[in-house]
Amino acid sequence: MSRSVFDRAMASYKKPRIRDGAVRRFLSVVCLTLAGVLLLFFLAGMNSGDSNEEIDRSSEFNVNVTGLIKSIKLPKHNRLSKMLENKNQLPPRNMDLYPNLAKDRIIIVLYVHNRPQYLKLVVDSLSRVSGIDETLLIVSHDGYFEEMNKVVEGIRFCQVKQIFAPFSPHIFPDSFPGVSANDCKDKDSAVEKHCEGTTDQYGNHRSPKIVSLKHHWWWMMNTVWDGLKETTGHTGDILFIEEDHFIFPNAYRNLKMLTELKPKKCPDCYAANLAPCNVKSRGENWDSLIAERMGNVGYTFNRTVWRKIHRKAKEFCFFDDYNWDITMWVTVYPSFGRPVYSIRGSRASAVHFGKCGLHQGQGENTACVDNGVVNIETEEIDKVVNIKPEWGVHVISNQDGYQAGFRGWGGWGDKRDHQLCLDFASMYHVRSKTF
Repeated sequence: MSRSVFDRAMASYKKPRIRDGAVRRFLSVVCLTLAGVLLLFFLAGMNSGDSNEEIDRSSEFNVNVTGLIKSIKLPKHNRLSKMLENKNQLPPRNMDLYPNLAKDRIIIVLYVHNRPQYLKLVVDSLSRVSGIDETLLIVSHDGYFEEMNKVVEGIRFCQVKQIFAPFSPHIFPDSFPGVSANDCKDKDSAVEKHCEGTTDQYGNHRSPKIVSLKHHWWWMMNTVWDGLKETTGHTGDILFIEEDHFIFPNAYRNLKMLTELKPKKCPDCYAANLAPCNVKSRGENWDSLIAERMGNVGYTFNRTVWRKIHRKAKEFCFFDDYNWDITMWVTVYPSFGRPVYSIRGSRASAVHFGKCGLHQGQGENTACVDNGVVNIETEEIDKVVNIKPEWGVHVISNQDGYQAGFRGWGGWGDKRDHQLCLDFASMYHVRSKTF
């Protein structure tokens, strides 16, 4: 074989070998890169118990609730919580009595704990409300209490659906969200006592009965707007009342009028209210509509407003105050960027009558003594629509409230409560699992 022929043969032999070597080097780089990525994921999983996980997850949620969080971990069901979860899927009662609901209905949500003497008064007042038979009443229970349940089961004046917060601390007597055996108490040092829990800004550990206030409200809001087949397609407003709110007969008709007038009379108003923000006031009795800070008695808003609230889940869940309403006033509403007004009539269509706090005194030595007797006079003007569409709007812009820099009353410092709160916000948007 001549030299030139040999050289050409060797050249043709070497080229594939050179290409094969380049491929092998490329594959090695790819394998090393993949190994590094897998190692990072492994280390992230190993560090999932770090205190920074809460902040990281909340940041993900704040960016995109449906995109980045792939799963959540809710407390493992016990027998009672599972039963309540199943009850939440039941259809409303009295559908045979009221088969046709109004297309423009305002759904009513009544949230309750365990004050049956109060609940009976509220239910009696609702039975006299004009137009209530054309809408759906949802009763949201914080815990399961048989006497409360019987009162609601006796309702015959409208369609009624009961929902029960399955992860209420009152459902878990021996574990979180209730009281765990290893929980720190009062001002215990977690290091010295080898107990579980993080304190609030004042050095106090969580009280399940107290944190239940905020958990129930947030769970209820997420469930009513995003978790029930009866409401997920609802495009109108929803009215929220508590078990110590007496509702006047004209409340529903007045509210229908207010929600119709709101876009024209007060386009900057986020909501409508049945009562003044000052719960001690029965109103001004002016020939005028009132726009003021959103109150916590008979407040009504639509899905657009709920979406704005829902996007502020991190602010809501991390603010150290066990009161849902103070949390909203101090951190959520201000984050909207402009004043949050609510429109109402100048005469209250609902009044707050409770003397005891929502979760005070059931079977304890320190029980708040209140026999539930109330004497609220219903006048003729409270039985008919007393709002006129030609009225103007008086804006109350300077109101007493919490000043900038207010840090909250505490009671909401435990990281487990923060995470459960965030999980409630995402439970209907991502795949959930229990642990």
